[in-house]
Amino acid sequence: MKSRFLLPLIICSISTFISLEAVPLLAAPPYRAIKAHSVVERDGLPFVFQKLKQGKELRIAYFGGSITAANGWRPQTTKWFSKQFPQNKIHEINAAIGGTGSDLGAFRLKRDVLDHKPDLVFIEFAVNDGGRKPEDIWESMEGIVRQIWLDNPETEICFVYTFRVGYEKDLRKGFCPRAASAMEMLADHYGIPSINVAVKIVELESAGKLIFKSDSPTANKKVILFSKDGVHPLTRGHEIYTEDISDAILSFQKSTKKVDHLEKLKQPFVAGNWEDAKMIPLEAKMLSGNWKQLLPSDVLSRKFSKRMGTIWVADQPGSKISFKFKGSQVAIYDLLGPDAGQVIITVDGVRQKKIIPRFDSYCTYHRIATLQIARNLDSTKTHAVTIEIHPDQPDRKSVSFRLKDPTTELKSPKYQGRKIRASQIMIRGVLVN
Repeated sequence: MKSRFLLPLIICSISTFISLEAVPLLAAPPYRAIKAHSVVERDGLPFVFQKLKQGKELRIAYFGGSITAANGWRPQTTKWFSKQFPQNKIHEINAAIGGTGSDLGAFRLKRDVLDHKPDLVFIEFAVNDGGRKPEDIWESMEGIVRQIWLDNPETEICFVYTFRVGYEKDLRKGFCPRAASAMEMLADHYGIPSINVAVKIVELESAGKLIFKSDSPTANKKVILFSKDGVHPLTRGHEIYTEDISDAILSFQKSTKKVDHLEKLKQPFVAGNWEDAKMIPLEAKMLSGNWKQLLPSDVLSRKFSKRMGTIWVADQPGSKISFKFKGSQVAIYDLLGPDAGQVIITVDGVRQKKIIPRFDSYCTYHRIATLQIARNLDSTKTHAVTIEIHPDQPDRKSVSFRLKDPTTELKSPKYQGRKIRASQIMIRGVLVN
């Protein structure tokens, strides 16, 4: 196999230009299951403790899914930092979105994390990335790592692996589940510390001190009920996570290693990592039909604009989003919902056969989603994209099992409409005017 080369990257700071010379891009090693440890220090968090020692403000970003979005280990960990280091002002950046993984994370990183200038980023995607292949996880997770250090090489990163029912099978054998194993291989390459809070959960369950899930509280007060669904911790579950994380942070404090994160970027882990992933806001010139901006007073705008920016909405059949870009991958950051429609996608003049509904079996409410358009395109060419609203609304029957009276409820105004709500273009590449 011929060696491939990474093009030189230039990092610009206030007064210095640092060049990363081209380095042969080696093939990533084959995936393997990695031994599970509660804590792996690797290069630790030296820049974090330098700031804490100097009495500086510490900005901590929590980047993950619903487990991190919950009122649990995230605010508890921030509170612990404030108590442990009272001389420092600790600022929390909540960058978690339920139901999302590192594949969306690589695109939203700048808006939700980097623009807030974090000193430390906890990354928690091992549960939501659980169904993805290791090779896919490496692409998006490495893209996140490289974007963080290209933005500021003194920003520290720590991977956090949480628990869900099913992961105990590997953990009881002493190994990380597949997603965490893939992330550990990447962490080894970049010297990123990791905290596997799932290990303690399985240890407690094996000792008869914890139940993974139950619909009702256990009558035995000596046994911890971890969750109702096997994924999202109850109060005590989050407390266990926080205890593990705080103990790990204290262990990292002992490290005196000197690190150069910029130097680590010279050798990527995989070819085609998503270092170039980005979001670009939709503009009026890209829209035709009856598109309108959601007003700040709109309930969906109030709920989602902090994450999505300006949200555009249309419901007229034939209304389109059209743009050109040069790159390899493209998607749209949008909303699914009970009144949503469906779209026709055309790329480079070829209309896709499948009509894509922006509605699924969870759509009793609105939530952030990604409308996938195309991947693995020729990155050297300019591609034309059109997303058009279909005249028919999607079949709503998939949500029936969540309704008390589906026959009546599906006829209500809540479930009628062809509305498409979108805010950003997600690309690996650049827009072309």
